[in-house]
Amino acid sequence: MSTIVEIEKLALDLSDQERATLAANLLDSLPAILSDDDEGVAEALRRDKEIEANHAKAISLAELDAKIQGRRD
Repeated sequence: MSTIVEIEKLALDLSDQERATLAANLLDSLPAILSDDDEGVAEALRRDKEIEANHAKAISLAELDAKIQGRRD
């Protein structure tokens, strides 16, 4: 376990660009375990049905943009 801690400490000392490259390389090395057979269609249909049943759960694009901008400030 100490090896992982040491690697993490070294990785966190890298520049942003180096960490991003390392992260991308590590993610690319993993098998695609989170892929959907239907490319997410079932989840999209489930969410659409949920919003149709309760419009109060939906927000407009402008509201979403405002929330995102609020997190950035």
